Amino acid sequence: MTNEAILKALSNVQEPDLGKDLVTLNMIKDIVIEGNNVSFTVILTTPACPMKDMIMNACINAVKLLVNKEAVVTVNFTSNTSSNRLDPKTVLGGVKNIIAVVSGKGGVGKSTVSANLALALAESGAKVGLMDADIYGPSQHIMFGIRGERPLMKDNGAKGLILPIEKFGIKVMSIGLLIDEKQAVVWRGPMVSSAIRQFVSDVDWGELDYLIIDMPPGTGDIHLTIVQSVPVTGVIVVTTPQLVALADAKKGIAMFGQAQLKVPVIGLVENMSYFTPTELPDNKYYIFGKNGGLQLAEEFDIPFLGQIPLVQNIREGGDNGEPIMTSADEITKKAFREFAGNAVRGIAMRNANLPTTEIQEILV
Repeated sequence: MTNEAILKALSNVQEPDLGKDLVTLNMIKDIVIEGNNVSFTVILTTPACPMKDMIMNACINAVKLLVNKEAVVTVNFTSNTSSNRLDPKTVLGGVKNIIAVVSGKGGVGKSTVSANLALALAESGAKVGLMDADIYGPSQHIMFGIRGERPLMKDNGAKGLILPIEKFGIKVMSIGLLIDEKQAVVWRGPMVSSAIRQFVSDVDWGELDYLIIDMPPGTGDIHLTIVQSVPVTGVIVVTTPQLVALADAKKGIAMFGQAQLKVPVIGLVENMSYFTPTELPDNKYYIFGKNGGLQLAEEFDIPFLGQIPLVQNIREGGDNGEPIMTSADEITKKAFREFAGNAVRGIAMRNANLPTTEIQEILV
C-alpha cells in the first residue's frame, strides 16, 4: 500500500451532496500506512454532517476493494465548515454562515425551531450563535432560561462591544435582555432597523460556523434591514400544515425569491406536523392537516427539510428555559437532528453551487 494507491482508491468515493470525489475536493489528509494498517482524515464541510457514516463506509470499502482486502482502515474526521462569503473581513468577519429563519405568520413555532436548530448544530460540534431579531416579540431569552440577565460589555478601544450571553453552548442575543420585560417596544421602523444594526455591529459574536437569526413573522422592515446589513447565506422557512399558514408562507418564499434580493431559500420545515400521544406511540393525528408543508415545498421546487411533531414537551421546554434539544426526549430530538442535518447539507450545497454571499443593495 502506498499513499498514491490510497488516494487513487479514494478518488472513487463521491461526496454525496457536492457531486465530486473526496480527492478532487481536497478532503483527504494525513495518510499513515503501517503494514496492513492505514489511517487518514476526511475533512467534512460541516461538523454537523449527517452523511458521515456513509462516507466512512465508502472509504473503507474503496481501500479494501481497490488496494488491499486485508487492510485495516481507520477513518478519522475533522471539519472545516464551508462558507461562500464575498468579503469575510467586512461585517461579522468571524461568522461563516448566516441563516435567517422566517415565517409568513406568527404562531407557527419559528422561534422554537430556531432555538432547537441552533442546539442541534452545536450538539455536533459547530460553533453557533442565535440572534433574536423579533424586536416586537422577543422570546429567545425565555426559551434559553436567561430572563432577567444582562449582557456584559467588552472594551474594544474605540467603542464597547456587547457580549452575548452563552447558554447550552450557544451565544444568544435578544432585545429581551436589554429592556424591562414589562415594557412594550413601541418603535417606528427606523428605530427597529437601528437596533438590528446594533445587534450586528455592536455585539461581539466572535468565530462562528453558523449564526441563526430568528426573524419576526411576515415580510417587512427588519427583513430588508438584515439582508442590507449582513451577507445572509440563505433562509429557512417555517410553516405548519394548516392552509392559512401555508398561504402566508408562500409570501415569505416569494419575498426571497425576488431577483433584487438574491437570497436563496435553503428549504422549508413543517412544524406541528402531527400529534402522537405518549400512550399511543404508533398513532399520528394530523390536527392541522397533512403534508401541507411538503406539498408547498414541491410547488415552489425548494428542499423539504423535515417534519417536527406537535409534542407537549417542546412547549414545556421552551416555557421552562430548557429547549427540547437539551432534554432526554430522544424521539423528538431525532426529528430536530434530521431537520438540522438536512439544513446543513442544503447550506453546503448552496456554498458550493451558488454565487457568493454578499450584502444586498435594495432600492425600496
